[in-house]
Amino acid sequence: MSGHSKWSTIKRKKAAVDAKRGKIFTTLIKEITIAAREAGGDSSSNPRLRQAISSARDANMPQDNIKRAIMKGTG
Repeated sequence: MSGHSKWSTIKRKKAAVDAKRGKIFTTLIKEITIAAREAGGDSSSNPRLRQAISSARDANMPQDNIKRAIMKGTG
């Protein structure tokens, strides 16, 4: 009974989109963490961190996730 339950259809589409988004966020978080660890958590003096934050914003990553990644990198 394909199409019987609207929630089933939404659930499948949402799972695929969320998995794709999560994969992108994971790579961006790793990049932010490494950049913060190498040259500090100040984006004005760290061009690699500035670029990573810009990429994260382009991917619509929440600001809270970006801050947590920086804190994780700086200790």
